[in-house]
Amino acid sequence: MFNLNQTTIQKTISFSGVGLHSGSISNIKLVPAKDNEGINFKRIDLAKNNIIKANFNNVSSAKLCTTLENSFGKTVSTVEHLMAAFYIVGVDNVTIEIDNREVPIMDGSSKDFVNLIKKTGLKQLHAKRKYLKILKKFELKEDQKLISIEPNPESLDVNFQLNYNNKIIGNQKNHVDFKNQDLTNVYSSRTFCLFEDIEKIKKNGLAKGGSLENAVVVKGEEVLNEGGLRNEKEFVNHKILDLAGDFLLSGFRILGDIKCIQGGHSLSNTFLKEIFKNQSNFQVVSINQAHLVQKEFKTAFKKLAVNA
Repeated sequence: MFNLNQTTIQKTISFSGVGLHSGSISNIKLVPAKDNEGINFKRIDLAKNNIIKANFNNVSSAKLCTTLENSFGKTVSTVEHLMAAFYIVGVDNVTIEIDNREVPIMDGSSKDFVNLIKKTGLKQLHAKRKYLKILKKFELKEDQKLISIEPNPESLDVNFQLNYNNKIIGNQKNHVDFKNQDLTNVYSSRTFCLFEDIEKIKKNGLAKGGSLENAVVVKGEEVLNEGGLRNEKEFVNHKILDLAGDFLLSGFRILGDIKCIQGGHSLSNTFLKEIFKNQSNFQVVSINQAHLVQKEFKTAFKKLAVNA
């Protein structure tokens, strides 16, 4: 559902956990913020120059996770699952105080973040929420990867496809309407990897904190995690989750129809940069009360027509 006004969280939320790639423990506080402050990370382990704005222009690396860096060279990484939780629950303004360089991976999904925020609740602020309304089709191709967006005045609607040689993952597809659909399967879907890639990833200094507690591991035709998958499309659902988190780095919730094949953090970031290069691609809008009343009337009329 559309929100007229911006939101923040009702009160401070604290949690901690291991970083997927660093292997280090990070302690986090989500702190309520004022209208129009947006989403900002604050490295409290650093004495100065420690604010890192959650913005696509601050992405310094998109290799296996999204890393943000400010103009002083201070970074925070693996922000995408927390950002996706903010997108899904509806948080517009918050300060993330963190005492290390990586957001905890938790269980590999956004489930813990979503549950903590829902339990705490949101506070409505006075300023109007802004949406990024796509005005025309825009497409980006990189080798076998593709992402495109077309106008949709009502929602972010995502069609995503994976193409893996592995039989378990295969050519998995899903279609998710972020406004009209239960997103439980999306926010509870975990990050994943192939067993044969683990050694290579660790040789590159990554996944030091990875385990079957925070990632789905596929070996041949077997899922190694106890209990298997959480939902039948967990692999593609996690990619859709990543996309939502990376897209919130635009500073807006986006209204458009997305088609994505073999996408990831790097493609999403490049895509946002290309869209914002040309103002004819989009319009920044707020939703007024008249629009909501009209939409609710149309919905009620459709229900009456069906019942009749």
